[in-house]
Amino acid sequence: MSAIDFPLAICGAGPVAQTLALLLCQQGVAPGSIVLFDAKTSAQAEQDARSIALSYGSRQILHSANAWPIKATSIRQIHVSRRGHFGRSLIDSGDYHIPALGYVARYGDIIAPLQQAIKHSGIRIKRPATVTALDEFDEKVALSLQDGSKITAGIVVQAEGGNFADQTQKVRSHDYRQTAILSRITVSQAIAQRAYERFTEQGPLALLPQEDGYALVWCVSPAMAEQLLTLDDTSFKQALQVAFGERLGRILTTSPRHAYPLGLNAQAHATRRTVTIGNAAQTLHPVAGQGLNLGLRDAKILATILPNCLTPSLRQDLSNDHISAQLQLFLQQRQTDRQATIRLTDTMARIFASAPDGALTQSALGLGLGLLDIVKPAKKILAEQMIFGWRS
Repeated sequence: MSAIDFPLAICGAGPVAQTLALLLCQQGVAPGSIVLFDAKTSAQAEQDARSIALSYGSRQILHSANAWPIKATSIRQIHVSRRGHFGRSLIDSGDYHIPALGYVARYGDIIAPLQQAIKHSGIRIKRPATVTALDEFDEKVALSLQDGSKITAGIVVQAEGGNFADQTQKVRSHDYRQTAILSRITVSQAIAQRAYERFTEQGPLALLPQEDGYALVWCVSPAMAEQLLTLDDTSFKQALQVAFGERLGRILTTSPRHAYPLGLNAQAHATRRTVTIGNAAQTLHPVAGQGLNLGLRDAKILATILPNCLTPSLRQDLSNDHISAQLQLFLQQRQTDRQATIRLTDTMARIFASAPDGALTQSALGLGLGLLDIVKPAKKILAEQMIFGWRS
């Protein structure tokens, strides 16, 4: 076949993309055969202060990529409740014999050790560099960059998904007509290492322990989001206090607020020489905090399959049929976990995005929360799906 620049190109250099590259090297893929492209500079990525929820299973994946420890706050308990109604459940890491259910970290603190590991590995990252088009041929894929240059690769992994509002609609798509309000708060009676998922008639409200306070993810209607964004801090704290209640005492401080629209946009996709993972394959509602965790599980499985398609040299001498079969195998191996996670988050989001308070669906979910602490096997299945994903 004709010469190519790289056997493998990865579009995006977020946590999922960098984890994939590092795990591939551990599987024997030569670092020089991998290149990543990212629109952000290294400094921009490490300065990103967004709060991210990582499951314990994701910690294991990052540890295997030599990108742990990170600066993070442990979650040992998750308190799940429904505002103003009967029904609550407490998920505790001790019941599953693990040190934590998950962790809360700033995006920049997740990406920093990954970038350090990438630097030491010899894998190349081209940044700032935006891939504007992919043209697939029989023996290669041509990547067009924003600066007008072109690079060819044997296989391309698309790991740059962006936000729901900016994405092209995929096969499975749904606008929840909700907006997430993000902030950081402090309270008068914090409970160490306990997270809260509170279901309201507007949508789920999550408080995730982080450093000396909590990361807030408050899902509401777009109209209410506009109102909340215009409130002064005192009025916003009062509104949040009413929605969340007094479990953590008084809300003392709040940081500047940010907002983004919420939707489901998912399509497991692979061609003869390209495949999507992470946010590029599935963008989820944040109700169960599964977005990045699902993407890291994508990276873990793909890292066991791609070495069968990559040679140590800068030649890609395997047939289209072989590569296509391996990428389809990846889709098959990820199908159950992806579908289970999408179904879980989509069901929960739809109930609280569209069903009015007092509706039968909301009442049924409230009853289900109460039964979770009684029906231990059901609680275990839910907890393990959130911690590790579906494991066949």
